Amino acid sequence: MTQQPDIADFIVANMHVVAVPSVPEIRLYSAHPGSGLWRLASDDAGDDAPPPYWAYQWAGGLVLARHFLERPETVRGRRVLDLGAGSGVVGIAAGMAGASSVLAAEVDRNGVAAIGLNAALNGVDIIAISGDVTGGRVPEVDIVAVGDLFYDAELGARVTAFLDRCVDAGIEALVGDPGRAHLPHARLRLVAEHAVADVGTGQAATTKPSAVFSFG
Repeated sequence: MTQQPDIADFIVANMHVVAVPSVPEIRLYSAHPGSGLWRLASDDAGDDAPPPYWAYQWAGGLVLARHFLERPETVRGRRVLDLGAGSGVVGIAAGMAGASSVLAAEVDRNGVAAIGLNAALNGVDIIAISGDVTGGRVPEVDIVAVGDLFYDAELGARVTAFLDRCVDAGIEALVGDPGRAHLPHARLRLVAEHAVADVGTGQAATTKPSAVFSFG
């Protein structure tokens, strides 16, 4: 069994700090071809190790981040949950825009470590929690922000059910998405549109129209 590297130390040593495409106000530790992210996989995870989605920026998160920075009144003075936070770009934007508190939920422990590093890099306070919160109790927040979680049918169904419970509890739910396959269109109202990069594929960044929706 090989010894696992310290996650935070590994990220700092092997990932590049770059300005985020379409949201250059924010800098993040980001993957590149030489990052060697496979070394962060748990020895006991085997083939079930989650893909390192957290290490890349996806359009749904970027459109929410762009929206929060351009319309800071959306989150100013409010408690925000960044659901499926990845690297934390949405939560960081919310903090920069004046949110009173930011909670970032991420299922990948490596992503949780990255959120802490990225928040510090941008001078924002974020509480990062590890695990799937969609089956738990409704959080004590004012806004739930969901960036790009409708790429998978089963995940999309879980997120939709969670957002239903949040809305029933009086929490505002905002979704950022470029039009993934399992987006619940019938439940969404368009709030804003922005052309943002979609660089999660690891290929050259290209911009695509993406939208912020209110879920209800």
